[in-house]
Amino acid sequence: MGKRRRVAERRKTKPAVIGAVIAVAVVGGGFGAYSLFGGGASADDRSATAGHKAVKTGPPTAAEVTSLSTRFLTAWQGGQIAKAAGATTDAGAATTALTGYTKDAHITGVTVTAGKASGASVPFSVKATVAYKGKSKPLAYESKLTVTRRAEDGVALVDWKPSVLHPDLQDGDRLVTGASGTPPITALDRSGGELTTAKYPSLGTVLDGLREKYGKTAGGTAGIELRVVRKAASKGSQKSPDKTLVTLSEGTPGKVRTTLSPALQADAEQQVAKKTRASVVVMRPSTGEILAVANQSHGFNTAFQGSLAPGSTMKVVTSSLLIDKKLASADKPHPCPKYVTYGGWKFQNDDKFEIKGGTFKASFARSCNTAFISQAKKLDDADLTHQAQQVFGLGMNNWAIGVPSFDGSVPVQSQAQMAASLIGQGGVRMNPLNMASVASTVKSGVFHQPYLVSPDVDHRKLATASRTLSAGTLSQLRELMQYTAAYGTAAEAMSGLGPDYGAKTGSAEVDNQKKPNGWFTAWKGDLAAAGVVQQGGHGGDTAGPIVAALLKAGS
Repeated sequence: MGKRRRVAERRKTKPAVIGAVIAVAVVGGGFGAYSLFGGGASADDRSATAGHKAVKTGPPTAAEVTSLSTRFLTAWQGGQIAKAAGATTDAGAATTALTGYTKDAHITGVTVTAGKASGASVPFSVKATVAYKGKSKPLAYESKLTVTRRAEDGVALVDWKPSVLHPDLQDGDRLVTGASGTPPITALDRSGGELTTAKYPSLGTVLDGLREKYGKTAGGTAGIELRVVRKAASKGSQKSPDKTLVTLSEGTPGKVRTTLSPALQADAEQQVAKKTRASVVVMRPSTGEILAVANQSHGFNTAFQGSLAPGSTMKVVTSSLLIDKKLASADKPHPCPKYVTYGGWKFQNDDKFEIKGGTFKASFARSCNTAFISQAKKLDDADLTHQAQQVFGLGMNNWAIGVPSFDGSVPVQSQAQMAASLIGQGGVRMNPLNMASVASTVKSGVFHQPYLVSPDVDHRKLATASRTLSAGTLSQLRELMQYTAAYGTAAEAMSGLGPDYGAKTGSAEVDNQKKPNGWFTAWKGDLAAAGVVQQGGHGGDTAGPIVAALLKAGS
């Protein structure tokens, strides 16, 4: 347990006739092979170019989709690498990947069965055997390909991507079978219980990350595995953990204790399962310990590694800046008009509301955008960036939580983009871990870098902030969040959790989304949490109930 996830072996797509076609082509050779591969182009392709006819345009026809997908899959199954690669848009990359599939991954006996095409997309299933030094295990998975038309000559080809070969492959990744190099680990919760994906389905990426970080030092021994070896990370980013697909022989796991609470983790899993694309993090403000992390979508750890505009939850950071600079004060009058123009952009509030004669506290509680945008002209371009870095520890790329994470980004911007960043749009990017940390900093009065594994385990240095908020600013910031939890946009979700609480809602507009992402960050006692529901709408209605339920459960 605590090992990397294995690929499910269930077939999800009903086999179609291409399976039989492949068998005939491989066994019969001769005419069958010529029909599928002759000349490297279909009859339609040849006729289109004969006599200098016009180059074909538009999407591939159904006949071309069938012809090209059959050609590629048949050649792949038959080990005809050059022919398979020649049917793709990138013969060089396809040749390298298909060669590695046999030589590095030691995958043999490949059988490919196509499903029903949907437009230019063709799903298919793969069954094969992984064999290495006398040990073997079956391999089964589902993938898909897309047929496209090459612009320069109109020829239909398989659009080559590594994910065609295996759905877990991304650019630069490789499939490798051999001694894993990194021994397995048994991950433990804070009480010593074992953490597994059977108990906590969304922890798969976390367990992968723990193994990547601690496998070589936790005392285990390596086994033999087929795994996805991820590409090296670019400068300033963290490498994604490798992923085990098939275990041919078990290694001996070492043990790694985490800070996760078994009860809160179970609750977090249940809460995110109620929404589509929901993620949440719960932590302890006084220490930085991460108590729970869950994602409704298990393939990517949005809670730790997401990079999303946080919307109005960012107003917590912006408010601290405005109060520090004496541009706002909780109980003093503050403008909240329907519209404010800055840098050539016209900003407005949700439903174009305005607050006449209201205080800054009223604007914060109702999440008035123009109350913040109106102050942009009094700020320097780098002010928000410095506040986020120096007080809240964000955007420094130096967190070391125990697994890969994104530490937030608040770039220096100008004009309209700078104004938009004040309300969590523009170039600002966060995830639930970052926003839970923001709430924790307000609650505790000082930034404590979140962590999943105690620094005592490996003596790593945790990130710190270079300064703290003044007592006056901190008091007002807490007052703003408490008022919002009691009477503002967070009141319905936080009902019954007071009086030692605070919250902020957010909705972040995203291009090509009908609904915004819904955000919510809050604290209660010595717990803080933040969540996002992508394409959920208002944060108070979507992420709010998830966060509030976990704060209640943990108190």
